[in-house]
Amino acid sequence: MRAYVDKDTCIGCGACVGICPEVFNTKDDGKLKVIEEDLPSELQDSARDAADYCPVVVINIEE
Repeated sequence: MRAYVDKDTCIGCGACVGICPEVFNTKDDGKLKVIEEDLPSELQDSARDAADYCPVVVINIEE
């Protein structure tokens, strides 16, 4: 399972970082970066939660 982000659309709200800081963080410009693209099984649920709560729907989790 992998996490992808549309960095051009990200508004940098930080909701994903608050939900799953093991996978997501922000860059110096405030935009989202994925720390852990290949998601270990113990982080998959929280990464999905972060994607679900993204207000601009820029996070994609693929199997």
